[in-house]
Amino acid sequence: MAHAEEFGEELADFVRRVAELKSARSVPTGDLQTVLDAAIFELDHVADQLWPWYERLSAPAAAPADRLEQQLLRAIFQRLPMPLALVDRETVVRRLNFAATRFTGVRAGYATGRPLTGLLAHSDRAAFRSQVAAVARGEGDRSLVVHLQQRPDVPVNATLTGLRPSGEPRTAVLTVLQPAGTRVPTAEIGPTQVPDLTEATRHAGLMEVLDAMTTALLSVPLGDRSDVLRRVAGVLHGRFADWVVADDRAARPTRTVVLGPSEEEAAALAKQDPTAAPLVVEAARGGSTALQVRPDDPDGFGQDASGAPVLVRADVTSLLCVPLITGDGPVQGVLTLFRTGARLAFSMSEAQAMDMMSRHIALVLSRLP
Repeated sequence: MAHAEEFGEELADFVRRVAELKSARSVPTGDLQTVLDAAIFELDHVADQLWPWYERLSAPAAAPADRLEQQLLRAIFQRLPMPLALVDRETVVRRLNFAATRFTGVRAGYATGRPLTGLLAHSDRAAFRSQVAAVARGEGDRSLVVHLQQRPDVPVNATLTGLRPSGEPRTAVLTVLQPAGTRVPTAEIGPTQVPDLTEATRHAGLMEVLDAMTTALLSVPLGDRSDVLRRVAGVLHGRFADWVVADDRAARPTRTVVLGPSEEEAAALAKQDPTAAPLVVEAARGGSTALQVRPDDPDGFGQDASGAPVLVRADVTSLLCVPLITGDGPVQGVLTLFRTGARLAFSMSEAQAMDMMSRHIALVLSRLP
């Protein structure tokens, strides 16, 4: 279906160009040679590109043997011992194999549909996006050194090659990740490996937050939505984020809780209309989590009463904007977390944990009027 839509777009463009050529018949005789050359070019395009394309689209569907071969190739992709990611030209993950999930510490279901650049150090993202786009345009294979956000001290060789997998509408980019000069690390700690104490400490802290959130949700009296959000914000404030902003409901968001570095700053942000914060509006409408490190748009969370961008005034270095939603149900609200100053940015694993907590919060809110 995707290939048929792409062919339809190309055919529509061809028809528009033919219409322009027809209108050019009134040009002076001396300029007709240019028009004739353009018409011949369009005819060559039909003969060399559009007609073979049409033949491929009208060919019979793949035989069962072909489908079995595709399934085998997918299984091989998943079982290869090196970390592999299949991304599009915008670095959005289409597939992630088992080795890549162990290497990055992020499960495939969470990474799929999100940019692979979210796993990289902020300084490497622009270069990685540029190289992926070049490979997707057919400019040849590339290789560059990047750093994972989880292990910024370990250089990683990212090898990029373009391919056109069956069922994909555009050229995809196969990305191979390997630590420079070392073997691929996994989540398992063998007899010769030294545990990463920094990462272990962060993981232990995350487990404490998860435990505290579970305790708070299980003990909260079921009756007042704002009380639930206040308890949730109290768990996250300080130990997990410098700012916690909770907006109840989605159709008409209401700023319910704001906890910040000081009561005065929190009170100022509490007066903001949530619909003036694009990140909140997007999360409430689409139900998608936003993870940003050094946010590119200073107006992403709107302005304060003085007209200054909130993200600039608060010195936000990373943020999480999470919709409170369970499965296919309605969005119950939006939770926004800021980290400021020199504090470590939110990692993909922390975003994944927050995504899980948001579903539990939404489950509690869905039972309240």
